[in-house]
Amino acid sequence: MAEWFEESFGEDYLLVYKHRDVQGAKREVHKMMEWLDLPSGARVLDLCCGMGRHSMALDESGYEVTGVDLSEVLLREARKNDPDGRVTWLRADMRNLPLAGGFDAVVNLFSSFGYFEKDEEHLKVLKEIYRVLKPEGRFIIDFLNPDYTAAHLVPASERVDDGQLIKETRAIENGFVKKRITITDIRDNGTEMHKEPRNYLERIKLYKSEAFASMLSQAGLVLDYIHGGYDEEVYNAATSPRMIMVGRRCA
Repeated sequence: MAEWFEESFGEDYLLVYKHRDVQGAKREVHKMMEWLDLPSGARVLDLCCGMGRHSMALDESGYEVTGVDLSEVLLREARKNDPDGRVTWLRADMRNLPLAGGFDAVVNLFSSFGYFEKDEEHLKVLKEIYRVLKPEGRFIIDFLNPDYTAAHLVPASERVDDGQLIKETRAIENGFVKKRITITDIRDNGTEMHKEPRNYLERIKLYKSEAFASMLSQAGLVLDYIHGGYDEEVYNAATSPRMIMVGRRCA
């Protein structure tokens, strides 16, 4: 049986998340540059790069960038947006990277962590980040803030986009935040057609900062500080929308 992330990051993902913008990625990369403090030409790995918005912005900022993702659909879009082939795009599972290492930094953005059932699988990801980083290499993991997520969760929403009715329900169940997505083709008058709806699940395991710091330490990574968002220097467990962790590999 396929994992949820093997099914959810396909063609319909492009529809559901078409609102993500390039300018937003550039603003976030500008802030990351301040936090990482890397020299021009530094080697950066964008782990779970998706459609490559941040990878391209990192390249434009003067870094040598590799983007890795498991979804061939998202990598296709990334390559389409990189006609000159400036970024190295690779398809791989984040638990087993086909890379020798030597990176100055690894970034893992937009809650592209917590996909698995067991803590051991998430620890594998962190150990791979450790392995591919140079000694004292830097990392950024941009994760959701569990307390803020629970307090601001929208149970249900729906919208119409490109002739598709998109319904989303959200819940926290057994330590995971889960989003269930149903997409249905609709007629011009808004009635549902006789096609079967497409159903998807997105699931992220919730880790509070203390638990995340413990896993990082087990993997040989040092957590230096946490930001509450790209516009928030100080993390607050109750009020910060994000938990952006910045740290480094031990020597």
